[in-house]
Amino acid sequence: MFEISFIPAFKDNYIWLLTRGKRAFVVDPGDAATVQARLASEGLCLEGILITHHHADHQGGVAELAAGWPVRVYAPGNESITGCTDPLSGGECIDVLGASMWVMAVPGHTRGHLAYYAEGALFCGDTVFGAGCGRLFEGTPEQMTASLDRIAALPDTTRLYCAHEYTEMNLRFAVAVEPANAALQERVARVAALRAVGKASVPSTLAEEKATNPFLRCGEPAVIDAALRQGAAGRDKVAVFAAMRGWRNTF
Repeated sequence: MFEISFIPAFKDNYIWLLTRGKRAFVVDPGDAATVQARLASEGLCLEGILITHHHADHQGGVAELAAGWPVRVYAPGNESITGCTDPLSGGECIDVLGASMWVMAVPGHTRGHLAYYAEGALFCGDTVFGAGCGRLFEGTPEQMTASLDRIAALPDTTRLYCAHEYTEMNLRFAVAVEPANAALQERVARVAALRAVGKASVPSTLAEEKATNPFLRCGEPAVIDAALRQGAAGRDKVAVFAAMRGWRNTF
């Protein structure tokens, strides 16, 4: 299995760096300069790029990186991705540094959003964040609910490598939804301690998200009740999710 570390970019992005020896892949390189600096400092050879979706802060560095290395660029085939060499739609298995990587279609944030899963690690872009989920820029509540269910079906030990450091502000919303959730209160304290010393709050585990992320808890009575107070159209998961996402947008 490859090693995983992150390259910080912009205000709060994480570009995930996968390495095996001196071979490397990157996930969602919105900024080429930060990636180039890391590759040069460690003497790494870039072999491939994984793109989860088309937003500029996730693919903006692809052209410059591809100009310096003969990389393969794996990306959603139904989105406009600079330099895509391998268009994907979900269901494929690709080789990443000698490991099998399964491609998951997780539309919602964008219509073609993908996630990449290998040996207990999920690179989920802007679909799931620490204690949150992505806004619905192109997809529907039905699509995002199905995508979150697809992710929730993975093993609980799965580590979620999301693309932004949003956990602290997401936790403030989660506490508003479930103030009596003891696991949530513990996570708030732990994340605050990490961020106070400049450490990342991610990756989290799927088990932790199931216990504390309101968007993965839309079937829980406390979350349903909170959604109904926000005007949810019903108690079903899609209606609860839609109400929660709308509330989060204005929180």
